[in-house]
Amino acid sequence: MSQYQTRTHKIGLNALLLGSGTKGTYRQAGIHNYIDGLLSQFKNQDQQFLYKAFVCLDNVNKYHELVAHQVPNVVNKSPITRILWEQFVLPTIVMRNRLDLLHGMAFVTPILSVIPTIVTVYDLSFLRFPRRINRTNRLYLSLFTRISCVKARRIIAISEHTKQDVVSLLGVKKNKVDVIYPGLHGNFKRASEKSVAKFRERRGLPERFILYLGTIEPRKNLSVLIHAYNKIQPTNVKLICVGDKGWLYKEVFQIVEELHLGRDVMFPGFVPQDELTLWYSACSVFVYPSAYEGFGLPVLEAMACGAITITSDAASLPEVAGKASVLIPPDDVDILADCIDDVLNTKGKYVELCNVGPKQAARFSWKTAGRLTERSYARALGLTDMQQSIDSK
Repeated sequence: MSQYQTRTHKIGLNALLLGSGTKGTYRQAGIHNYIDGLLSQFKNQDQQFLYKAFVCLDNVNKYHELVAHQVPNVVNKSPITRILWEQFVLPTIVMRNRLDLLHGMAFVTPILSVIPTIVTVYDLSFLRFPRRINRTNRLYLSLFTRISCVKARRIIAISEHTKQDVVSLLGVKKNKVDVIYPGLHGNFKRASEKSVAKFRERRGLPERFILYLGTIEPRKNLSVLIHAYNKIQPTNVKLICVGDKGWLYKEVFQIVEELHLGRDVMFPGFVPQDELTLWYSACSVFVYPSAYEGFGLPVLEAMACGAITITSDAASLPEVAGKASVLIPPDDVDILADCIDDVLNTKGKYVELCNVGPKQAARFSWKTAGRLTERSYARALGLTDMQQSIDSK
């Protein structure tokens, strides 16, 4: 009888960031979605792995097929309390529960952990763009992510580009890093014309608008988008930037003020998850000119909804976009302006993107992400037979 049939291996999942930050802010976006999507795929009845998820959630029954360890909500009240709990309390709980492997689902694992670890790295923006992130966060992530990756049995990167960064910037071996792309929830598809019409009326949206959706921070290159919009000054077409304020966001609002675009550039703030498909379906073109992304989930969502999508050719974004988006240099205002203008005035040239976008988006699934993550667990524990079992699923 093979090893994976004779013993269930207990996996700890540090999912504190699932409930981190105030509801309805950017901290409920990218990393939250990744952890949420991955946990939805883990089922304890498989009996190959037994999962224990460490969460700060009001309702731990959401993940009813996992064993949930309810961490006191005070732990997530501030980054300091969370860090102290992760580094000093979590290792004790792990030992008490006799776990076999601990997965740090966001950059860091406990330095004092005496059991094997896996860590997920989303991007290394704090090393690539050190001046664009809070100094305290930068120092913490730079040190603890490096140590966590050196100690870990396996590292999960959410794109090939992130893997390259982990290898080159943190000095780890390529064969230690597994690339596991995020998935996409099944509700991302083009909304009906009737639903979009009602949404426009409720939100007071113009018939035509350019959409950006993501955190408002420097590396997203919103300044480039605003300058491009100002250059073409399209008639009766607004620029709507959806998303909450991130680091150093004030520069973006200052540019809008200096260019006297207050009536044309709108900032509705963070919007609820159930509105996203309506925003993507209603826009004339979706533009995501980010200079650096670990993955770029908004591009995937927009394509799934059949939106004509323009994004940059930087970092991981070409991996996500494939041939279903228009790729442009991240910092070239003139090229971006010409591209947006072309889409607005000759939309028929780009209709094919509305058809191939959903097909490209369908390549990314949480089911695949879950299976590959379990394979990483088996590799970290040296369970060759179990790897073969997982691969055959």
